[in-house]
Amino acid sequence: MKKQVLALAISAILLAACGKKEEPVAAPAAPAPVAAAPAAPAAPAGPVYDDEKVLNIYNWPDYVPEGMIAAFEKESGIKVNYDTFETNEALHAKLVAGNTGYDIVVPGTVFAKGQIEGGLLQPLKKDQIPNLANMDPAIMATLTKADPENKHLVPWAWGFTTVGINKTKVEKALGGMAMPENAWDLVFKPEYTSKLKSCGIAYLDSPTEIIPVALHYIGKDAYSNDPADYKAAGEMLAKVRKDVRLFSSTMIDDIAGGKACVAIGWSGDVNIAAARATENGSKDVIEAMLPSTGALIFFDTMAVTKDAKHPNNAAAFIDFYLRPENAALMSNEMGYPTGNKAGVAQVKPEIASNKTIFVEADYFAKMIPPSSFTNEAREAMGNTYNAFKKGK
Repeated sequence: MKKQVLALAISAILLAACGKKEEPVAAPAAPAPVAAAPAAPAAPAGPVYDDEKVLNIYNWPDYVPEGMIAAFEKESGIKVNYDTFETNEALHAKLVAGNTGYDIVVPGTVFAKGQIEGGLLQPLKKDQIPNLANMDPAIMATLTKADPENKHLVPWAWGFTTVGINKTKVEKALGGMAMPENAWDLVFKPEYTSKLKSCGIAYLDSPTEIIPVALHYIGKDAYSNDPADYKAAGEMLAKVRKDVRLFSSTMIDDIAGGKACVAIGWSGDVNIAAARATENGSKDVIEAMLPSTGALIFFDTMAVTKDAKHPNNAAAFIDFYLRPENAALMSNEMGYPTGNKAGVAQVKPEIASNKTIFVEADYFAKMIPPSSFTNEAREAMGNTYNAFKKGK
């Protein structure tokens, strides 16, 4: 996951013959009126489906509004097989191995750029996705860094990697110590982690989530290609390793269930955890923070695999997902901002006004935009993360 301008305007193509056929006539006779040629048959209305009414989707867990898949199945008659993965690394390994068995996958843009360049994803059937016109041009422009000309990727959701806290438990653990101005201190500064370990510190179990924010915290490029920067990040992380309780791929339940009072997690997951804790009767206040130095933006994107057996069904689902009402459900139920401009009007006021979902422009400018890594940098990042996790 989990885990933020070209305007796309998709116009219907009008097929009509516009020429006239002139017939020679005798000089004294008045020219006979000539009827216009008949218009070409209109393109078939509605989506195009594959012969086999099946669609295989591979997505992040806890990342689809309740009932949305069932609604698509009822409308289309397509059986959706919906499986989940927990990290970008796991999805990438599946794509590289080939014969995935999936039609739609949802990679983060940090990985998607290399997947496109490696021929692991096929171009979208844009003529079958008219609702692409609903997308926010600014969001689509951001995606061109990973996907030139927006040929392969469509936003599923976006958000940011940040610090999530159970405010009630954190304040108790800190005692009389004031909250830091920069929320990253809570997970990276021993002065705070030594106190918060009593109520639980959790890190997302993913190198591409932890190492970039660690680099950013020590003043380096979050997407650095310099091995020396990764060494410095590892040295900083080693100082707090003993205080970290969990490396988690189930952050929502860990925060909502009280296993961790502070976590590096995805903004939407922290908001889901807050709602889940309330539903379970907890009085604790759970919040996604806005670190003063910025958070790490991510975009999770729908893409069609190179070996998709049901590409038309995939296009039909993407178009269904991009309807305004479905885009609004993503924000209303899942706590992630939608990149669908047409859907914003249907977002609940309490969600639209939540600054940890729809961040204000001045804070957005502070955030770390997504980029990508060289193979060498990815190896350095993996080695740094593994050494940190093992406590070496």
